[in-house]
Amino acid sequence: SKAEMGHTCRGTINLATANISVEDSCNFIISNGGAQTYHLKASSEVERQRWVTALELAKAKAVKMLEESDDSGDESVSQTDKTELQNTLRILSSKVEDLSTCNDLIAKHGTALQRSLSELEALRLPPESTDKIKQVNERATLFRITSNAMINVSPHPEDPTVGKAPTSMLSAVSPQACRDFMLLAQTHGKKWQKSLQQERDQRIRLEETLEQLAKQHNHLERAFRGATVLPASTPGTAGSGKDLCCPAKGDLSDEDDDNNEFFDAPEIFPMPDVMGHKRTGSNISGTSSDISLDEQYKHQVEDTKKEKRTRIPYKPNYSLNLWSIMKNCIGKELSKIPMPVNFNEPLSMLQRLTEDLEYHELLDRAARCESSLEQLCYVAAFTVSSYSTTVFRTSKPFNPLLGETFELDRLEENGYRSLCEQVSHHPPAAAHHADSKNGWTLRQEIKITSKFRGKYLSIMPLGTIHCVFHSSGNHYTWKKVTTTVHNIIVGKLWIDQSGEIEIVNHKTGDKCILKFVPYSYFSRDVARKVTGEVMDPSGKVHFALLGTWDEKMDCYKVQLGTGENGAEARPRAHEAEDSRVLLWKRNPLPKYAENMYYFSELALTLNAPESGTAPTDSRWRPDQRLMENGRWDEANAEKQRLEEKQRLSRKRREAEAARATEDGKARLSDRGVPPGCPPPGPHPTVSPPSPGTPYDPYKPLWFERKKDPVTQELAHVYKGGYWESKEKQDWSLCPDIF
Repeated sequence: SKAEMGHTCRGTINLATANISVEDSCNFIISNGGAQTYHLKASSEVERQRWVTALELAKAKAVKMLEESDDSGDESVSQTDKTELQNTLRILSSKVEDLSTCNDLIAKHGTALQRSLSELEALRLPPESTDKIKQVNERATLFRITSNAMINVSPHPEDPTVGKAPTSMLSAVSPQACRDFMLLAQTHGKKWQKSLQQERDQRIRLEETLEQLAKQHNHLERAFRGATVLPASTPGTAGSGKDLCCPAKGDLSDEDDDNNEFFDAPEIFPMPDVMGHKRTGSNISGTSSDISLDEQYKHQVEDTKKEKRTRIPYKPNYSLNLWSIMKNCIGKELSKIPMPVNFNEPLSMLQRLTEDLEYHELLDRAARCESSLEQLCYVAAFTVSSYSTTVFRTSKPFNPLLGETFELDRLEENGYRSLCEQVSHHPPAAAHHADSKNGWTLRQEIKITSKFRGKYLSIMPLGTIHCVFHSSGNHYTWKKVTTTVHNIIVGKLWIDQSGEIEIVNHKTGDKCILKFVPYSYFSRDVARKVTGEVMDPSGKVHFALLGTWDEKMDCYKVQLGTGENGAEARPRAHEAEDSRVLLWKRNPLPKYAENMYYFSELALTLNAPESGTAPTDSRWRPDQRLMENGRWDEANAEKQRLEEKQRLSRKRREAEAARATEDGKARLSDRGVPPGCPPPGPHPTVSPPSPGTPYDPYKPLWFERKKDPVTQELAHVYKGGYWESKEKQDWSLCPDIF
């Protein structure tokens, strides 16, 4: 009842449109075919059947009530729809009137015909002629009755020809076709119009409700922030750990940092009623807050190898009508949605990919390990560490332009240098290559696919990551898990990682399985939990991994003895604590990170202007630089210009490729090669584009597509030449993309 729904209802499903299905002897499912699904369990099969029967009867009743309500009068519809419906019915009525006029003419001429036939019948003619005349007279009568029935015009009772038609034929023509058609059209037209108007009203109500909820939530959150003060950070003590393979070298460098600061995630998507506040510029020295944003960066094209920047301009609090943008994006792929920079952070996807190297020292330690199993532990910790930067980073990076690059040269400070290039635009794909003089190479090609589902956003990275250690020749591969951004419309944004990662050593056959446990409101587990097992080729577990993807990862050595029933023994609590080794711990965020997009120390340096880089480097991207400087309106205009320039370049390449194809066909025909046949001699095995898809002949500048001998996948691999070109400052091959 409605009274019960007020205080005990947890949700509703309309029975008229519900699907009721039986799962097993005691369980059954009710679903509305969309997001709502209820799994119900009865105490016995008999009780389950009683419930299913009752629900089916209630559903039949609901369907009947729905049909009756549809038939009982119309709800208010708009004047335009009423006029359109009346015009249609008026046209139908006029057509029926035309048919009625035709019927009058048929009746008039039919009566004259019957009168003439009756006169012929009265004449003294041979018996054979009389029978023929009677037959013709009956057919004329039937023709007249049929025309009357067709448009619902009853024959006049005094008509002398009525009684001459057979009774069976009268009943056969009883359907009043034209008038029935008009009545049906009128009835169903009103029903369809009513349904359409209800759908429109429901959509408008939903949009208004969601926007109102978002405004209310934002108002409450701002009121809460105004009433509270950020608590002072409390010093904590970092846990001690032991190095698996380098005990004499000391513990991990970031274990000694006790001043950890944590901040709440910002409201990335401000609502229309948010009042903007005065921004204060932040220069490098931090001594003045009145310097303009442009002046701050005039002196900042610096030698970043000497001094890395530690601050960027604070994020401005600009208002944005979120729902007006997001309501048209449901179900679409994120890379194909034109988004304003208000949703972004001032870094590109290439720079975010480079952030995987923030904890490069884990690979340095792994390179020094003699045991491949211990090395695999550090590789697993490195894999988890790449997600630590995402815990508060709910903004979207810039989609790189085709041909855009990003270099990070830390050869002198950290022993590695990295290069990324956007190698494809549809689908978007980025290739990454990093070399370290400490004995490892990391390479990957990542394609990002994403779907906006209304309440959350799923980001699925596709592609394999390779890590090769030079001294041992160990070659590891793994793939990334799914990232989900929750509370897109209403509520505070938060990010979760879920899925499994399988890290394989293709030389030894060792394997590590990492499980990222998705967050559950009902679970008592630690949030963002990650578990893992490192095993040899036979499947025997040697190390157990435990931690969280936003904080730290620990390693426990598993005893190789056997437990009860021959099962492999796991360490007891005190044994596990004795053998615990801290593999990785997250670095603390910089001071005031909540005002700087929650960037880490590495992220703050990635977009710093640096001389000598390629003209396609992300640091030179104008819309990204304008956004970082707080000039978002100009950044949006510049972003549109760059995207339009990219579209024109693609069309130009496709047109040139089409002309080249036509010229090639013409030359082959001149040589006598039939159409569709390859020319004699060797020719490359290039797959033709799919029918209807324009062929884009773009080729990356620093990477080439090859078949990987380990995974047998086609991937873009660094072909060399970039660092040599940088040394010579010869960028003549670089395209003009900015």
